[in-house]
Amino acid sequence: MGDVAMTVPVILALVQQHPEVKITIVSRVFFRPFFKNIPNVDFFSAQVHHEHKGFLGLFRLYKDLKSKGITEIADLHNVLRSKVIRTLFAFGGIKTAFVDKGRAEKAALTRSENKIFKQLPTMFERHSNVFGQLGFPIDLNSQDIGKGFLQKQDLDPETVRLTGEISKKTGIKLIGIAPFAQYDSKVYPLDLMQEVIDTLAKNKEYKILLFGGGKKEIELLDSLSKDKENVVNIAGKINFKQELKVISNLDVMLSMDSGNAHIAAMFGIKVITLWGATHPFAGFSPFNQPIENTLVSDRNLFPKIPTSVYGNKKVEGYERAMRTIPVEKIVSKIQELLA
Repeated sequence: MGDVAMTVPVILALVQQHPEVKITIVSRVFFRPFFKNIPNVDFFSAQVHHEHKGFLGLFRLYKDLKSKGITEIADLHNVLRSKVIRTLFAFGGIKTAFVDKGRAEKAALTRSENKIFKQLPTMFERHSNVFGQLGFPIDLNSQDIGKGFLQKQDLDPETVRLTGEISKKTGIKLIGIAPFAQYDSKVYPLDLMQEVIDTLAKNKEYKILLFGGGKKEIELLDSLSKDKENVVNIAGKINFKQELKVISNLDVMLSMDSGNAHIAAMFGIKVITLWGATHPFAGFSPFNQPIENTLVSDRNLFPKIPTSVYGNKKVEGYERAMRTIPVEKIVSKIQELLA
């Protein structure tokens, strides 16, 4: 989800700076809402578990896309499926370009010995380079880039009943917290997250909304929100489209190095991210967020960080790395951004 969300700011910039271009996004149908309101953008659902499964299915997908009169292919994923599709188009004389994921640079950044610890190009820069190769350069530093965020969306009555009325008139600041990630090495300890939530909940001018998914996460979020009037667990209670509407109305989002950070950023929401085994230098910070909003584990105590790009590598003794991010620092940063 985070990979797809990171393409949105680049697509928005592309549309803004090259309004003559028509774009077809090819992805899973679940991600259609990300692109729904972007001008000049069409969405094609890739049914990778059904009619587009396997090589014959990918050939069928190629034929379906070819019928749309596509003139350039931008591969922003560079995995086996997308390689097959772009190769078929290339054989047909269509110009193609693909993202350079910088695997060698990332390997140097994450290795234990002789680590090269430096900021790598962001995924947004890497995606922009793909369109540049196709003849559509994108300036991510343009003064107009801030106008290109997805717009805040109105909440439907069902969501309002769950979250309460959200508007500038109420004076309530809306804080989103997404405390989970795909890998445990990227998850802030829940006892410390409970302290963060308890401290914030003391301010009745704050409303805190908890995001997550799956039975286990919902149960944990219920525990984090228990007996607190202004803390609401919305996980499992509304659908994905409704969640996007809620996120678009936040004043600030606190997230791990995960998809929710990128979703909030594509709406121009202020995002604070917490980093454990991973690090913003790998290029996965949320779009247009200052480095001061990335709170990282103490590398003096845990010098092997980042131990991997995605947090999927366990390193003995590093399980407690995120405990070096103080609760007080997180709360203070949230209060600062809300002030």
